[in-house]
Amino acid sequence: MAQAKKHTRLLLMLLVGGLIAAALAAAFWPRPVMVDLAEVSRGALQISIDEEGRTRVSEPYVVSTPVAGRLQRVEVDPGDPVLRGETIIVRMLPTNPVALDVRTREQAQAAVKSAEAALRGAHADLSAAEASRDLAQTELQRTVQLAERNIASPAALDRARREFRISEAQVQMAEAAIGTHEAGLATAQAQLIGFEDLGLGAALRDSTQDDIPLYAPASGRILQIMHQSATTLPAGEPIMEIGDIEGDLEIVVDLISSDAVQVSQGDPVSIEDWGGAVTLQGEVSRIDPFGITKISALGVEEQRVPVVIALASPAKDRAGLGHGYRVETRIIVWRAEEVLRVPSSALFRTGDAWSVFVMVDGKATQRQVEISHNNGTQAQALRGLAEGDQVVIYPSAAIQNGTAITRRIVE
Repeated sequence: MAQAKKHTRLLLMLLVGGLIAAALAAAFWPRPVMVDLAEVSRGALQISIDEEGRTRVSEPYVVSTPVAGRLQRVEVDPGDPVLRGETIIVRMLPTNPVALDVRTREQAQAAVKSAEAALRGAHADLSAAEASRDLAQTELQRTVQLAERNIASPAALDRARREFRISEAQVQMAEAAIGTHEAGLATAQAQLIGFEDLGLGAALRDSTQDDIPLYAPASGRILQIMHQSATTLPAGEPIMEIGDIEGDLEIVVDLISSDAVQVSQGDPVSIEDWGGAVTLQGEVSRIDPFGITKISALGVEEQRVPVVIALASPAKDRAGLGHGYRVETRIIVWRAEEVLRVPSSALFRTGDAWSVFVMVDGKATQRQVEISHNNGTQAQALRGLAEGDQVVIYPSAAIQNGTAITRRIVE
């Protein structure tokens, strides 16, 4: 009886030990590593440079004051259409006179009195010249009559004619002197016109003050107005800017110099995130040959190169897009239609070469591949892969050549 109990206890211990060993073996048995897989495929691949840009009118016209004067209030508004040579966009008045101090006014009044006296003297000279002319004319007529009766000699007749011509010239000189002194008087009176004497200036001119209309130099729309209210401006001061938004709109992108060297004139461009429903198309029209130093948002100095993009989409597709708007541009520097594509996230470096893990019979097989173009999302595989291969993306350090793997199921 005791012997039977002893055998039963031994069997139970062996059974429990076997169960524990089986549990430990199951717990520590190697399991396949769960990974994310992607398929190698064929299709189009492109390399692009994405950068923010600004729209602008390629040929804006800045309207400036032609002379110094007082600008009247601008009645037009930004966005109003204008026609070249027909639309009056603003009016100007001649410059207002300055205020006169006491000394300047006294000097001007003395100059007026001097000019008036000189004018009176000129009128007196004219009267004397006219009297001499009348006497010379009478003498000439008398000498002509005596010469006809052979009483006066021909020499006397010639002297009478000469005296008459001299007296006529003196009259003309006196009349010219009167005109000169009248102009001098007007000049002296104009010196008395101050900022508070605009009525006096109008009375002296015997007419009202005329304004100067400024016409639109080009057809288009008013982009911005620098001076809206009436003010006094010097010559050459900008007043407003005019441009043709529908026909002359372009985009300027400041690229980092290392990206700009990859761009060529004529490269296609896609314009996105500009606010419209469709993606606009364009092409690179000019790459400036100089770089500009700019400070980034992180405080880093960067060499930026302005690149001009001409819009190819019709104006109706970009309705509402104006001057100085922000857009997102995608400049395509390389594109191929049928290439073998592998996800860039599956690539990793082994020395100087690129490698990937390919799932073969449930195991990770490491392969070296030759990569050509890479846009950060997909890369062109030249050798080492075939269409349909399942590659591991974002491989971890737990995966080695020959490691059992299985696809992660995303719920």
